[in-house]
Amino acid sequence: MLLFLFEKLAENYSAFNVFQYLTLRSVLSVVTALFISLLLGPAMIRKLGSLQIGQVVREDGPPTHFDKVGTPTMGGALILVAIVISTLLWADLSNR
Repeated sequence: MLLFLFEKLAENYSAFNVFQYLTLRSVLSVVTALFISLLLGPAMIRKLGSLQIGQVVREDGPPTHFDKVGTPTMGGALILVAIVISTLLWADLSNR
């Protein structure tokens, strides 16, 4: 999505041509995903905690595992959300 905007801006301002390079967009995509995960992470952890989506600990497990009771799980969902949003922002969806 942002590539389309930068292509239109590059018609008048040549400095925006730098966004045509895949390496720059890849780096910016990684940085964007990092910031998205840092911004959404605490809110998602609180939400998962309030929904009581926590780590299940067996009674016959080691005593050290009882510290994990109630620890929110599904952190992979945060990673997927950050990657999808970042990809939609920086990828060339027309794939020319």
